[in-house]
Amino acid sequence: MEDLTFSHKPVLLGECLDGLDIKPDGVYIDGTAGGAGHSFEIASRLTEKGGLLLALDQDETAVRVASGRLSQFGEHARVIHSNFRDLAAVCKREGVEQIDGLLLDLGVSSYQLDTPERGFSYQNDAPLDMRMDRRNPLTAYDIVNTYPEGEIKRILWEYGEEKFASRIASNIIRARETAAITTTGELVELIKQSIPAHSRETGHHPAKRSFQALRIAVNAELDVIAPAIRSAVNLMKPGGRIAIITFHSLEDRIVKQTFAELAQGCTCPKDFPICVCGNKPKVKILTKKPILPTEKELNENPRSRSAKLRVAQKI
Repeated sequence: MEDLTFSHKPVLLGECLDGLDIKPDGVYIDGTAGGAGHSFEIASRLTEKGGLLLALDQDETAVRVASGRLSQFGEHARVIHSNFRDLAAVCKREGVEQIDGLLLDLGVSSYQLDTPERGFSYQNDAPLDMRMDRRNPLTAYDIVNTYPEGEIKRILWEYGEEKFASRIASNIIRARETAAITTTGELVELIKQSIPAHSRETGHHPAKRSFQALRIAVNAELDVIAPAIRSAVNLMKPGGRIAIITFHSLEDRIVKQTFAELAQGCTCPKDFPICVCGNKPKVKILTKKPILPTEKELNENPRSRSAKLRVAQKI
């Protein structure tokens, strides 16, 4: 039975609100509503006159919880079951032509990690699932049991930066020839057997990187970030802001690079006498270095440890 309390401490909350520079009559999108921690604070700063929050989440449980938490704001906070990659289509459907800000809190939610049957955690034995959106036909079970060895190795290396990717992939193939790998517990044991004892004794849980990699692959997490940023910039009013929280280097790199591309002006060779590309900067980067949690937040919410916040403003 799912716990619908969806306990959620919003990470870098004050810093996000400052970064978005919320206008009381503005239109904002929280593309990762989760437990509505950020959404609630955004909505509470909007007026009934013209303010609007669109709170998106691809997880149906998050949608139910966020709907309850934001119900007091009526039509000024609309909760929508959607992936943030579709924010342009959502805006069109909701009659929104321009927005003043977008917030993305990327990665897996505390609720998803803490609900064993969702299959995100290597700490509990559960079915191999890992879908954020249960409408998604692809599960971690499918990847582990049907993908060729080379593709499993690529996923573990590229998305998990797992240096023992080759050994893990090889052992997965060998094990599944006897019987399907159906649970997270079985996969954890396989991963442990694939990693030398001296490497298992130091640092993170031996399955951490592989589970991250499989989750990213199942949910195509990295593929949607750059298109969503570009889509938001196209929808955004001048002066509008994008605030994005990342939790690992792969996400942060994509956000940093996409902001940099959008902030770049002329791309003509330096020896050209005049600009022929016509390219003008679309955003101004407001965070030269990412904003990190304070010591106080780290003590209160250990899961904020790897969070980084980057903010850009539409020119």
